[in-house]
Amino acid sequence: MLQDSYKLKGKRKQLAEEIKNQGIRSEKVIKAIAHLPRHFFFPNDFVDKAYENIAFPIEGGQTISQPYTVAFQTELLDIKKGDKVLEVGTGSGYQAAVLKVLGAEVHSIETVRELHEETKTLFAKLGLDIFTYLGDGSKGLPELAPFDKIIITAAAPSISKPLAEQLKIGGRLVAPVGDKSVQKMILVKRDGENEFKQSTHGQFTFVPLTGTYGWQ
Repeated sequence: MLQDSYKLKGKRKQLAEEIKNQGIRSEKVIKAIAHLPRHFFFPNDFVDKAYENIAFPIEGGQTISQPYTVAFQTELLDIKKGDKVLEVGTGSGYQAAVLKVLGAEVHSIETVRELHEETKTLFAKLGLDIFTYLGDGSKGLPELAPFDKIIITAAAPSISKPLAEQLKIGGRLVAPVGDKSVQKMILVKRDGENEFKQSTHGQFTFVPLTGTYGWQ
């Protein structure tokens, strides 16, 4: 049973204040973190950890990202209402839910079957109209391209050309890129048919991206 409480709402508010103090400036991202019950995306036995600003292990060797990291990637994406967004790595579903709360049309692909099935069920219970897919996320979803925004929630060795080409002109792609131990957060803006601009935004640590254009 998915239940919320005044106590948990208070903890969410504190968490939102904490990420604001860490440098997140977007008011709508801060509001989304304060609004969305993160404990719904946690294993039942560890609900007390949901409002700590930490990453947490989940099934399939994956993690639910630190709230600050979720907010950081989301802020870089600069979501506008109605944006068609591809998320590579559904994981717990928390990041996808944040994007949905911000008004995006979210398409999320996951390679771990049990996570895919669990999050699909959870989204339905929460009444979140998020499109979920099981498959090799590193290839994206070319049949549904182009996307306004693309977010990769696992460490990529590089940004693959097939994925970048699924961006609309004027679109943004955010991904942690580097080796398996530490990555730089990369923002790619597509300015033209063959024009891509990259900028770097701090260091992070993610689990490795698997698949054709991941770490296999």
